[in-house]
Amino acid sequence: MSKSEAASNGLSRRKFLGASVAAGASVAPGISLISVANAKPVDQAISDEKRWGMLIDTNKCAKGCSACVDACNTENGLNTGDEQNSRQEQKAQWIRKVDLRDKLTGHEVSLPLMCQHCENPPCVDVCPTGASFKREDGVVLVDKHICIGCRYCMMACPYKARSFIHEELTNQVENTPRGKGTVESCTLCVHRIDEDTNNQRDPACAEACNTEGHKAMIFGDLKDASSDVSKALKQHSSKAIREDLGLNPGIRYRGI
Repeated sequence: MSKSEAASNGLSRRKFLGASVAAGASVAPGISLISVANAKPVDQAISDEKRWGMLIDTNKCAKGCSACVDACNTENGLNTGDEQNSRQEQKAQWIRKVDLRDKLTGHEVSLPLMCQHCENPPCVDVCPTGASFKREDGVVLVDKHICIGCRYCMMACPYKARSFIHEELTNQVENTPRGKGTVESCTLCVHRIDEDTNNQRDPACAEACNTEGHKAMIFGDLKDASSDVSKALKQHSSKAIREDLGLNPGIRYRGI
């Protein structure tokens, strides 16, 4: 493959969610995707001038609250229709609540865990087809057109943040293309990011958390010093989960 061809392929992967997919187009045996609406037009390049990320304050995250999980499922059409017949361990889960307990002190915290949108994502490194890729703005996605369902990315992810679709899917939501035999994970509601030119719309999980009054999730551009998330990160100490791996996730946590 020539350098120009490689560059072209890389660009097409980065712009996957900005491209139009014919409704019900056949991708592979048993896989069909719906069109992607309200995504960034193909003539608008995704640049590295921004890096999307989030600060999650576990001190404000209410134990037993599932608002972020429920909002994610509704926004992306997860676990409805045919998926309701799946075994619990096979159901798609883009965000889940995790309870942590310090063995020495007994202190407990509850936190949402999803794709961490790493700067150096191991899922991308192991993908044999290039289906797992990172956009220039830091959002890690899966191109369902070329995902072969090998699940190497699921094994490589230290956060267990990816799901495999076992069922034929019907009645999908328009903004989230999905297909049997492919892998998926949190997209930071990339359709919201791409349609919001003013950068004022949060992912569904953060929006729901704010609506509940917890305000435990702050989303924004990590490269913008004036953004709420950058100001909060500067003001408060935070940690990345598994910092020892050197992945530099876009998701940071306070209180762990």
